[in-house]
Amino acid sequence: MTTLHRTGVTLVVGPSNVGKTKTTADALDRWLADNSQAGVVVFDFAPNVERNGRILGGRLEQFTTVPDDVFRAVLDAHAPRADSESGPDALALARDNAERACDLFDGAPDDPTAVFVNDATIPFQSDGETDRLQTYCEGATFVVANAFESEELGTENPVSRNERSALAELRAWADRVVELG
Repeated sequence: MTTLHRTGVTLVVGPSNVGKTKTTADALDRWLADNSQAGVVVFDFAPNVERNGRILGGRLEQFTTVPDDVFRAVLDAHAPRADSESGPDALALARDNAERACDLFDGAPDDPTAVFVNDATIPFQSDGETDRLQTYCEGATFVVANAFESEELGTENPVSRNERSALAELRAWADRVVELG
């Protein structure tokens, strides 16, 4: 198990099925064991994807139970590259994810203490700009976000290019990066 700091921004990256979501769930559990639930926010942007008979990623709930007093925003996300036949179709699905994620950010409580983000690049696959997440987390003491980092889903489609851009922004923002896989 990866041990994470208890302050600042930690980004957990790697390819599919290496433990990014589990690491984030473990960090949430440790935070809740040592701190109040007040001000804790969970954004779960992970789509449910099966590729070649294998589940890719998934939601935090497969590894932990988020208490009722914790604000939890779940995006019923598209998996743009898996759910489309072309680059333009994938980009349209990514835009839909982005629009619906904006509603989740708008509904989240002001001034979070700790923020946990599963599949952090999903809302930003349409444009690669992560300002919305970074701005939301500005006052938080502790942020743990995980993100897919691999070429296994392609590199030349617009969604993959935007995702790499978003990942670069998240890496630059993070105080530390944990690379799995």
